[in-house]
Amino acid sequence: MGQGQEVKKRSDAPVEIQERGEIFFFYRPKVNKEEAHSPDDVQRLYMVLRPESGEKPVEQKQCPDSGKEGAKHGLSPSSSHHDGDEPRLKEHPEGGHGAQEVNIEREPLLRLIILGRKSLPDPGEKSKPLWGFVDLVTTNLDDIKDALKEQEYNTATRGHRCRPRARALAEGIYRILRHKYSDKRMHTHLIYKLELPPKDRQNEPQEVLNVEREGSFIIQIKNPEIPGGRRYYFPGVQSKRKAVYPAHLQGLFGNKRWHPADPPDFLNYEGCELLLISASDNIEEELGLELRPETEEPNPECSDLVKMFGPDVAPIKPLFEGTWS
Repeated sequence: MGQGQEVKKRSDAPVEIQERGEIFFFYRPKVNKEEAHSPDDVQRLYMVLRPESGEKPVEQKQCPDSGKEGAKHGLSPSSSHHDGDEPRLKEHPEGGHGAQEVNIEREPLLRLIILGRKSLPDPGEKSKPLWGFVDLVTTNLDDIKDALKEQEYNTATRGHRCRPRARALAEGIYRILRHKYSDKRMHTHLIYKLELPPKDRQNEPQEVLNVEREGSFIIQIKNPEIPGGRRYYFPGVQSKRKAVYPAHLQGLFGNKRWHPADPPDFLNYEGCELLLISASDNIEEELGLELRPETEEPNPECSDLVKMFGPDVAPIKPLFEGTWS
């Protein structure tokens, strides 16, 4: 349904749009569960960003031969290694590195982000940021489809296991923007507004997973060369999976542990670690900005998520009906 529009509702709104695009949310039921009927049945929450325009039409991403993107065709489940209920895959040992230019107005660029909890941050709990990391960056849609589909594997202790395919949860539009909240200080926000499920549906799984109709999060990128620190606890990615940014991006951190998502190119590297800090569930009130989807009454038949991923990859009942599968 497209990237929609943004409208400044205040002439003095201190925001600058860096990137526009579409956002998709998915959840995966726990291993060996056919369906999820509550948050207790959910294994993981995913977010997919597809940038379509921005301050610059050309963004920089990792080399296509790095990370999971480069090793995608060589992935295979290991029968002798496992991590709880997750298969450990034989994959490229490094995170994203190198550089490739992508014109986001002419070709698809997709980021699969794994979120560290099974729900987005509660707007009322700003002291509890959500950690996540970029698991896959690709210009090949089939790579994302493969990551979301059902996977079967064997473990030495638990035998044959099955990871159910991911379920489509929500679809909408997003912006990454600079917010100048004082003369000399700035941070970046990830804001979104949902198109699907329709507003008049139950929205039960969306509500319990805190995927509100619209949301605003301060987004920060972690310096891969400095440990996480004590302020926020999060698991972190394995050292071999951490992003290796080009010098011009790495240099923006200086000696700081965190940096705004400025430019958004940081997110184009697998192993990029990020924090989402809840800012508001009312974008207009907070930032003086209104997000407007392409249509006020979205037709499920026009869903870009279904067109891109197909109903066989991601069951769509939660997306269209707002109910558990």
